[in-house]
Amino acid sequence: MALFDANDLPQITAQKRGATLEIESALRSEGYSAIAGVDEAGRGPLAGPVSAAAVILDWARPIAGLNDSKQLKPAERESLFAEICAKATFAVAFAPAGEIDRLNVLHASLAAMRRAVDALPKTADFVLIDGNRSPKGLDCPSRAVIGGDGLSASIAAASIIAKVLRDRMMTRSAQVFQGYGFERHFGYPTEAHRSAVAKLGPCPLHRRSFAPFKNGTPGMFDR
Repeated sequence: MALFDANDLPQITAQKRGATLEIESALRSEGYSAIAGVDEAGRGPLAGPVSAAAVILDWARPIAGLNDSKQLKPAERESLFAEICAKATFAVAFAPAGEIDRLNVLHASLAAMRRAVDALPKTADFVLIDGNRSPKGLDCPSRAVIGGDGLSASIAAASIIAKVLRDRMMTRSAQVFQGYGFERHFGYPTEAHRSAVAKLGPCPLHRRSFAPFKNGTPGMFDR
């Protein structure tokens, strides 16, 4: 049975500010109980992994303020991250640069999402995915929700877990691969990052299949 038809989701998007449990409530009314929200972080950077998180919220332990991680201030993300860790069931998986180069970033992201769902300590009976595609090979029904991190509280929680853990990983990586500023831009293609690559060359965290490396465009990093 369809959760929402194509005309329902735009109405929900227009009417809601921040993530709610409306989608999850509809699924619960259909008999599902362990509903996992899934999201990723880090598809756009030139360096570092994609992180994916799957989160099953505990309805008896509500978490206020869940929203798309990109709409939250760092302090808000950290506070919600701690609360999600304390109250929810979750798992995280990563797709490193080598896998991104081999599969492309979309398919590597979907693979990481599937691994996160598979790693959940509690088996999900329905999965909500942020975006327009669901990973293949899931052991339960799923639904892709465009803009889901701003609609579904479960997906929003997953976006926060994925973002915070990826940022922490890149901050630690800055101690190993010094001079790139990973602790500041987390691998995104900022001017400072491009300047560092122009000076130092790429490191093992860089995605060699991305255009600046693959095309070898002269002056690409001299900005």
